[in-house]
Amino acid sequence: MSDLGALFRAAGVTGYLHAVDVDTGAEVTHGADEPVVLASVFKVALLVEFFRQADAGRLEPSERVTVMADGHTPGPTGVSVMADDVTISLRDLAYLMMAVSDNTAADTLIRRVGLPAVNAMLAAAGLDGTWVEHDCRGLFASIVEDTGQEEMPTDPAVIARLRALDPARTSRSTPRDMTRLLSMIWRDEAASAESCASMRGLLGLQVWPHRLAAGFPYDDVAVSGKTGTLPTIRNEVGVVEYPDGGCYAVAVFTRSYGTAQNQPRADAVIGTAARAAVERLRD
Repeated sequence: MSDLGALFRAAGVTGYLHAVDVDTGAEVTHGADEPVVLASVFKVALLVEFFRQADAGRLEPSERVTVMADGHTPGPTGVSVMADDVTISLRDLAYLMMAVSDNTAADTLIRRVGLPAVNAMLAAAGLDGTWVEHDCRGLFASIVEDTGQEEMPTDPAVIARLRALDPARTSRSTPRDMTRLLSMIWRDEAASAESCASMRGLLGLQVWPHRLAAGFPYDDVAVSGKTGTLPTIRNEVGVVEYPDGGCYAVAVFTRSYGTAQNQPRADAVIGTAARAAVERLRD
């Protein structure tokens, strides 16, 4: 197996990884219990609580809501960039949240589900290293407060003081916690079997191919995942499924040494490191 630390260093990042065989529990670790910044990876936990509340009859996924054009959370995709009011079902908001990481979709679901409920679910599942501190609007508000500007910063001195990049003061987890949550979804333990199947389907619809999926460029290998992105932060957690039945949950969290907004080496090493770990599990 490639040395994971060397792979991360060569890509100009600090990296943390946990990979686990969902069926056997065999694992590969690299800083798997270190606290990491979730960024949009927190949306996986929100998705789980959304479906658990649907199972309990506390919400109806087909319920339609209207998202007003002047109430959008900042973001580059989905409802966040639409010009007009949008009326849409809760489950289609969940789709947009997972497929294109739509921040407005996520915040609309949070208003329906509640962050305290998300954190209570995480605690009940024993995911003690995971906490969702705020919604997307609250996250971006903290960045504006810390920088005094609306644009995402690239100045290293400014980035160094962002609460959004401090695991102690923002939404956080560990690589091991995230693979446990994914394994619960794949083993039908996170919610009902029907809801877990729906979650797996939504995670499989994510459109971004340049991180985790880049490490597995095969037509017969399925990759389902969720990304997270902030200045210097590039993450993805997901599940890799082989045609022989092999099923592996992988969580990769990186922070780049450089502060440029485009980080292609950081994006690519997520897939490279994940593949190295999965290949070791399959040896």
